[in-house]
Amino acid sequence: MTELRTPPTYDGDLFHERVREYADERPFERLRVLDAGCGRNAPLDLDAADCHVTGVDVDLPDVRAGVRVRRDLDAWHLGDLRTVPMPPRVYDVVHAPYLIERIPHAELVLDRFVAALRPGGLMLVRFRDRDSAFGRLDRVAPRWLRAILWQRATPPQAVYERVTSLAGMRAYCLMRGLVITEEHTSAETVTRSGPLARMLCRAVSTLSQNRLTSSYSEVSMVIRKPENRYARII
Repeated sequence: MTELRTPPTYDGDLFHERVREYADERPFERLRVLDAGCGRNAPLDLDAADCHVTGVDVDLPDVRAGVRVRRDLDAWHLGDLRTVPMPPRVYDVVHAPYLIERIPHAELVLDRFVAALRPGGLMLVRFRDRDSAFGRLDRVAPRWLRAILWQRATPPQAVYERVTSLAGMRAYCLMRGLVITEEHTSAETVTRSGPLARMLCRAVSTLSQNRLTSSYSEVSMVIRKPENRYARII
C-alpha cells in the first residue's frame, strides 16, 4: 500500500535534506544522482556528500545553454527523454523538479526514472498541478496573458498531462507499487507571479466551484522505490 504523510506546506529545502539523510545512512558509498530537467532548474545542494551527478533534459537551445553553465554535473545527456541513456538500477536519487508538466509522454518518462533507480532509491518530484487554478490558466491562457501571469521570461507552453496532478501522481505511484513518503503543496509560483495572478486564480477557483484550487500551485513528493524484490515495480 502507499503510505502518505501530508504536511500542509512544503519546505524549500526538503529535497536537499532528504538527500543528505539518505547519504548519511550510507557513509561509505558514493551516491549516484540523476538530475532530470538539469537545463532549467537549480541543482540540489549536496553539501559535502560524495556524489556523481548525471543530468538529462530535452535538447533545446535554452536548455543546452543552461547545462553548459552548470559546474556540478559529472555527465549530461540531452535529447528525447524516452531514449536518452538511463541505465537500469544505477541511481540512488532521481531529482525531477518542474519537468513532468512540460514534457509529452510523461508516464513513459517517469517509468524510465523508476527503472533507473536502485531498489530503496528516492525519486524527488516537483510539478505545477494541472488541476490547480494556476495550472488551468497556464494551460489555456494565450501567450500575452501567460506573460502577465509569469511577470518574467515566459516559459514554453507546458503540456500538463493527466499524471501532472496530485491525484494523477498518487494513482501513478499506486499502480507502480511506489511508496509516497511525503507530499507537500505550495503556492510559490502564484506568490512570485504577483497580485494579478492571485486574483485570476481566485476567480478561476470560484467559477469552478473550488474544483480548481487556488490554495496551491505546485506539489512536491518524496517517492521511494521499494526494496522488496516481489513488489510490483519496473
